[in-house]
Amino acid sequence: MDRDLRQSPLFQEIETFYRNALEPGFGRATDFGNPAPSPDGQWVVAGAQVRTSLTGPGQQRLVLAAVDGSGSRLITNGPGDDQSPQWSPDGTRLTFVSDRLSAGRFQLYELRLDQVGEAVALSTVPGVVEHHRWSVDGRRILLVVAGEGAEQADALGSGTLGSPDDLPAWMPEVVSSDSDDEWRSLWILDVESGVVRRVSREGLNVWEACWVGEGSAAAIISEAPGEGAWYHSPLAVIDLATGQERVLYRSEVQLGYAEGSADGRTIAVLQAVCSDRYIVVGDLLLVDVASGAVRTVDTSGVDISCAVWAPDGSMTIAGTAGLDSVVLSVNPEGRADELFRTSEGLGTFNPEATPVPGGFVAAISSARRPPALVSVVHGIERELVSGRHDGHETLRSAWGSMEPVAWTAPDGWAMEGLLATPAGPGPYALLVAVHGGPVGQFLDWWPSTFTQLLLARGYAIFSPNPRGSTGRGQAFAAAVVGDMGGADASDITSGIDSLVDAGVADPDRIGIFGGSYGGFMAAWLPAVDERFKAAVSLSPVTDWYSEHFGSSLIDWVGDFIGDRPENQGGAHHERSPVFAGDRLRTPTLLTAGLRDKATPPGQAIEHHRALVAQGVASDVVIYPLEGHGVSALEAEIDLATRTVAWFERFMPA
Repeated sequence: MDRDLRQSPLFQEIETFYRNALEPGFGRATDFGNPAPSPDGQWVVAGAQVRTSLTGPGQQRLVLAAVDGSGSRLITNGPGDDQSPQWSPDGTRLTFVSDRLSAGRFQLYELRLDQVGEAVALSTVPGVVEHHRWSVDGRRILLVVAGEGAEQADALGSGTLGSPDDLPAWMPEVVSSDSDDEWRSLWILDVESGVVRRVSREGLNVWEACWVGEGSAAAIISEAPGEGAWYHSPLAVIDLATGQERVLYRSEVQLGYAEGSADGRTIAVLQAVCSDRYIVVGDLLLVDVASGAVRTVDTSGVDISCAVWAPDGSMTIAGTAGLDSVVLSVNPEGRADELFRTSEGLGTFNPEATPVPGGFVAAISSARRPPALVSVVHGIERELVSGRHDGHETLRSAWGSMEPVAWTAPDGWAMEGLLATPAGPGPYALLVAVHGGPVGQFLDWWPSTFTQLLLARGYAIFSPNPRGSTGRGQAFAAAVVGDMGGADASDITSGIDSLVDAGVADPDRIGIFGGSYGGFMAAWLPAVDERFKAAVSLSPVTDWYSEHFGSSLIDWVGDFIGDRPENQGGAHHERSPVFAGDRLRTPTLLTAGLRDKATPPGQAIEHHRALVAQGVASDVVIYPLEGHGVSALEAEIDLATRTVAWFERFMPA
């Protein structure tokens, strides 16, 4: 396959598809996340994606909407990205982070909604502001500041946070065991004076933090800055006067999204088996700040991904139960009651909802509804901001349906997933999409343009949630730990069997694609099941030995592979596609981002060479400006062209 496809008829055809799908929405808010209601519950600000061209990842802006549905408007215009809105306790100020002065170097800005004027910088700190929280009295703001050499979570694209654009092209990248710019630290901004000071001690890494009363912060901490250290990070309370921490709770799995109650007595935190920072879906714990006593909230089988305190001491929580998105209310005594359940997807990565009087606000979408920001108050749903435009109608008219499917794994476990079909009758050429993680999930969100392109070209897409997925409890999620590519592979292949038996899938035209852990599966499953005619493996792991020491996820690999690399011939060898030898028989397209630290490009290159050594067709494509996956739209269009060409070459629809 050529390096430059831009003049090829297929590239131009797919570029036109993307243009028809996206251009009608240029200049408008088309996707939403992180809703933040005003303290009086009358307004909500949310992050919004705005595109103006078929280049780049799109701009992040803030949209303001009335909770009663009376109107909305974009309130920021960059340049750069504006994200993570927070209201001051009196509701007169809106703060957010933006990199408008220097790409990638996010700082804190303030917008006064009761005054006319542009947002102004509140402070400049050395590094990148990742998170911020107002104190209850509105006089101070907590800042979590990452050094410019700090690793980005692979869920957000991997790489490092700071921008290298002001360095000469020849400048090397340096990885050192004692680098000072890889740490995350805790700072306090005095709102009136504008003075900022660091409060966490040297040698302490602060992944996230929130207020616990006026003199302390709850934080997820580690003694090392690397991404792998997060997987064993405890919950602690940091004294803001001395900077000293007190570990409050250590978990055998992962902790995230700590939230302190307004009275400073309780910390809500999520505990879950996790494969990615920022994707924490599991149990809701309430931790007593004074004693460290921990109790688990009974959520009736819902895996929780979001928990937000309301002013009255209750909480609004959201999560998944099977393929459903669920919102619950937790009263001050800790009893959870269901407020809302839908087969549509809430949020972006995972369901999230934020309380307003009488209900909540959330982003929502599905195969039948493009992204929207909604309120649900006293049981009545109201659309506040719609991302719908004519391009969505063009997309939706090009394919058939999206439906849930269920089947039984070989060991009797009940499985479920989603099946999207093109227009017209089956049996169809079937593409199996495998989600990342492995701890992740497919929900009925509005399909990506990439997915809808494949549907429009006649492929059915099967999106299974094998063991290791969220929404089925922690035992189900943990079943993949120590068995990656084992029983979860059988879960997927038995799902394919059920679709073939039902006459939905053509047994002679079955392919597979996926990214990250899905990329591993797209390389691994063809080595254990010979029916696959083509594979596209995006940002994959293919060699667990080199992934163990060559990636930013050394701790995760050790935990999830269930073995040590020194054990020659063990799981690192047995579950590495690159060592499959003559079982490698499926034509495979592999891609990687040059800036990816989670699954470095060597993983794709190794497998490409292993395939070629077996005489199997393979291309490897390295995107020089991308990390874990692709974010720039021009790279996505190129990737879409190569993916379509690959599948149409080896298993035409």
